[in-house]
Amino acid sequence: MKKISGILLSILVTVAAQAQILTPVKWHVTLENLGFPEKRIVFTATIEKGWHVYDMDLPENGPVSTSFIFNTLKGAELVGKPVPSVRPTVVYDDIFNMDLRWYGEAVSFSQKIKITDPKRFKVAGEIEFMACNDETCLPPDRFEFDVEQAVTEKEVAATPEPGNDASEKQPVATVGEEETSEPVVGQPSVNAPDVPAPAALSGSGGAVDDADLWTPVIEEMKAYGDTVLSATDTSWLYIFLAGFLGGLIALLTPCVWPMIPMTVSFFLKRSKEKKRAVRDALTYGAAIVVIYLAMGLLITALFGASALNDLSTNAVFNILFFLLLVVFAVSFFGAFDLVLPASWTNRLDSKADSTTGLISLFFMAFTLVLVSFSCTGPIIGTLLVQAAAMGSSVGPAVGMFGFALALSIPFGFFAVFPNMLQRMPKSGGWLNSVKVVLGFLELALALKFLSVADLAYGWRILDREVFLVLWIVIFALLGFYLLGKITFAHDSEVKHVSVSRLFLAILSFAFAVYMVPGLWGAPLKSISAFAPPLSTQDFNLYDDEVHAPFDDYEIGMAYAEKVNKPVIIDFSGFGCVNCRKMEAAVWTDPAVKQVLENEYVLITLFVDDKTKLPKPLTIEEHGKRRTLKTVGDKWSYLQRSKFGANAQPFYVLLDNDGKPLAPSYAYNEDVAEYIRFLQDGLLKYKEKKIH
Repeated sequence: MKKISGILLSILVTVAAQAQILTPVKWHVTLENLGFPEKRIVFTATIEKGWHVYDMDLPENGPVSTSFIFNTLKGAELVGKPVPSVRPTVVYDDIFNMDLRWYGEAVSFSQKIKITDPKRFKVAGEIEFMACNDETCLPPDRFEFDVEQAVTEKEVAATPEPGNDASEKQPVATVGEEETSEPVVGQPSVNAPDVPAPAALSGSGGAVDDADLWTPVIEEMKAYGDTVLSATDTSWLYIFLAGFLGGLIALLTPCVWPMIPMTVSFFLKRSKEKKRAVRDALTYGAAIVVIYLAMGLLITALFGASALNDLSTNAVFNILFFLLLVVFAVSFFGAFDLVLPASWTNRLDSKADSTTGLISLFFMAFTLVLVSFSCTGPIIGTLLVQAAAMGSSVGPAVGMFGFALALSIPFGFFAVFPNMLQRMPKSGGWLNSVKVVLGFLELALALKFLSVADLAYGWRILDREVFLVLWIVIFALLGFYLLGKITFAHDSEVKHVSVSRLFLAILSFAFAVYMVPGLWGAPLKSISAFAPPLSTQDFNLYDDEVHAPFDDYEIGMAYAEKVNKPVIIDFSGFGCVNCRKMEAAVWTDPAVKQVLENEYVLITLFVDDKTKLPKPLTIEEHGKRRTLKTVGDKWSYLQRSKFGANAQPFYVLLDNDGKPLAPSYAYNEDVAEYIRFLQDGLLKYKEKKIH
């Protein structure tokens, strides 16, 4: 009955908490001397707040007791049973109809042993346990331990020659449950070899030296001709194009349009000489670029690229940015107007009018930047966060240069021909419609920032289905607005629907309908970069996604050696747009899915995971001491120190010693290329095994 209860609990947990792998209990094993020939093995469990593990020897038909299984016992014999360091908490449980005993926060179990042959001394086995909190229980889990002792001459001399030592037969001694003489040779510590349970190997020593797993392999990867480590030009081009596109979008915002008549009047007052007009226009455009570029460099200098990368998944930052975009959206809907203080813009405008030459052009450009900031601010903020995520100190500057260039070209062009500007359409009902459409879009994009914080901190308030429902409603309402079925305070009467509004409404409705199947688990590849991953969805009929069975580097490596498979490390991030694109467009391909699940051990490491480490780690990097406080800090440091990269997605193939098997792989949605990358690693792994 006890086993049946454990299986039922496992099924319930799998259904209710399939979205993430929880490891609230960490085990640590030490060996203490008590004076030869006695020693003491101390099994210490560190338990996350709110969780507990059960005591030993619970009654039948209850939850799984904590038990200590000694699969290997050489040169020693057990003395008594494990003794806990603290008294358990006793609570009556209505479900099991019995008193249950458990330990919270931390507990140590001490097992005395007597050394019979120091030369052959070895103790290995497993700890079986179950972790629960007030809401749920995790499936029964196992932690493997392996204890060996260095032999001293004094201990050897004090030990009589062993005869027929019963410990040589390696019986399995189980403490904490009914004892069994059934040996378990090679018993796996996971439920199934193709779906391993990460916590089962937590802290397992194995034959792998953990220090070796962290040894830098940058030169080895470069020897393979790795181009990803030096692919900054490609990253710069990408962020430049993203900035340029953002600048083009900014030209359509209503905050930029008021600068058109201001630019007209300014350049009409200047000389009509064509040569000087061209020079002034170029200077004006260059001034816009310089101002935005200076902003990018200043932000980088003050915060640094890595600090901005951390900021991109910071809860406070993302929530503030979410609220900011919502405020902008409400403003665009007509609830209120966001404008800079009149004294600021009037003073700058007067400076532009009263001065001549370069200074006046600079003030005119600065006025454009300030006046348009209420609309360009959200675009710039998003751009800077994305630029910082590329990991380069010049990323924000490159992105701002692209943004400013796109924004400056039209103004510089029309500055040469001010009469053309006078023929531009005046603001009115059409411009208010643009504002409202932008309001809907900003409202939708605001949810992305809230989702990043929600994923990084594990709040689970904006799972995928909730996100999709909100987007479906937003884009359906946008469609009704474009058809004139919804109007706001400043809207002009829509007497008839123009062809352009009709087509935009069709697109908006079509997009809303496209997202509906996602509520049942459809992958929705076109928005995978924005929506939370499928793993956060409670009801999911789609089973073609690939989920990494491990989210811990050392544990995954230990399991890979156990099953004799190569490893693929996936450095990812909750806020990484391109990571979601790769998972939706490449990993779901049947050929890729088959290789990832059957030929490799997949380990996904989130560099922006805000889960606190049980104990902060102090490291030295580039001559400076740093403290790693979160799980994400640890994996980010691993990527930087071992592989010399800090952008995501970043894929690397390793053998069981932590050595690379092929060049790394970054963002590239070419399925054939990704399969080639995986096959090259498999071939190299087999060659190493042969030799």
